[in-house]
Amino acid sequence: MSGHARHILLINPTITSRRGARFPLSLLALAASLEPHYSCRIIDGNVDRDYLNTTGQALSRQKFDAVGVSVMGGPQVRTAIDSSLAVRAVAPETPIIWGGYFPTLYRAAAVNAPYVDYAVRGQGEKTFAQLLHALGGGDRTALEAIDGITWKRGDEIVVNRDRLLADPRSPELLPYDSLGDPRAYLARTFLGHRTAAYQAALGCRFRCTFCGVAGMFHGATRLPAPARLERDLLWLRDRLGADSIQYFDHNFFDREADMVPLLQVLARVQMPWWCYARADALLGLSDSSWELVRKSRLRMAYIGAESPNDALLKSIRKGTRSDQTMAVAELCRRHGVIPELSFMVAPPDDPEGETERTFEFIRELKRVNPWAEIIVYIYTPLPAENLPAGARLGAAAKPLLDLDGNPIRFPRSPEEWSQQQWVDYACHADAPWLSERLRRRIRNFVTVLGCRFPTVQDIRASSWTKSTLSALAAWRYRLRVYDRPWELDLSKKLVRLADPRVTGI
Repeated sequence: MSGHARHILLINPTITSRRGARFPLSLLALAASLEPHYSCRIIDGNVDRDYLNTTGQALSRQKFDAVGVSVMGGPQVRTAIDSSLAVRAVAPETPIIWGGYFPTLYRAAAVNAPYVDYAVRGQGEKTFAQLLHALGGGDRTALEAIDGITWKRGDEIVVNRDRLLADPRSPELLPYDSLGDPRAYLARTFLGHRTAAYQAALGCRFRCTFCGVAGMFHGATRLPAPARLERDLLWLRDRLGADSIQYFDHNFFDREADMVPLLQVLARVQMPWWCYARADALLGLSDSSWELVRKSRLRMAYIGAESPNDALLKSIRKGTRSDQTMAVAELCRRHGVIPELSFMVAPPDDPEGETERTFEFIRELKRVNPWAEIIVYIYTPLPAENLPAGARLGAAAKPLLDLDGNPIRFPRSPEEWSQQQWVDYACHADAPWLSERLRRRIRNFVTVLGCRFPTVQDIRASSWTKSTLSALAAWRYRLRVYDRPWELDLSKKLVRLADPRVTGI
């Protein structure tokens, strides 16, 4: 690499609609960390719908030292495979490096393919730079000393030790201009007409065994300097024209003492915002901190409620209780914040019983706070071998079984993970131990609930449409008649009611 200009191609394969595109923050952070030693070009498949052709043209016109592909689990695995095959077809000798959640959580499977040469796990800035340096020097023995990579030594898959979480990113402003027109990423949402995506902190202090964040960062978190947060938000507001912010922090509210300086920044900037939060963190805020939250114009907080079963919450190391979920719903109502509460139904032990108990708990939550938004997922834990070491043995002690009682064999390659049944598993939409009856029961309950309480995040449907759907579903919800809601299914097709599980804000 030392004999010529160094160029890196970074690809964000398609995972959402053009309307749902947000800043590819991970690739922007990576590009910022590589400057000025490398010149990075970003191809975002969420905006460029012909990104495979764009990738081929870029590689045919210019030599790149490596191609980095950002890969989430679920549907993006397929588009990541397509991207990698497109690279191989035009530039077969160019190293292909996968990074992101998928290669972090499924470390061996991610590189078990001829179109993936290396995988970067966890926070990638330093790891990626060190890998590029080793590849440029031609010394494969140097690979063994790089924390956070998975690679192949002949037929052997080598998993180097994990890298510790460092400061979130470069103190410099992200290179938004590398995306062409960054204003194209400002979306119209219920928060505002020009909502920008932003990530202030990385990681989460907690170690929930079902959570990809815990698997990626192992209970570590890093908060930003308040001055940097304020500089970035003012640039997004005053230079780019953003009027609201969707925070992609894995857990926005950390310890109150550390959060107060950040909340003071948000209170000065005053752009409506959405974030992830924990019930216990919100319940622990003082009145003065809640006053800052009010001034900052927090509209909605996505809170992982998970289950009304405290024993289950303890077994998955959630660290919260069901009474805290109920209390935070009431607290948010008093402070004018909409709690978006997510639940995981149908766990492997007593899936039908736990599902019905969760339905009743959700109904009680709606009585406490009718404005609470409810998201229902299927409980799909990570494979035991992909959990942090502290949780691995406990999870492996009781193997997961399918509906017939057979041990579940998880995929061992990206191709297998791109099959629909495993896409659904990764997206918490289905699990091998669910019966068809239970699938219908969950689907029907979600339909009735979503029609009875249409989401405020749906800005396309009129208030009249939402009111009509709510009235149509009222009798079913009141009488708990969830089965065969044919009239609601038909109505949803006609009005295309948004589903927050798919669209987000």
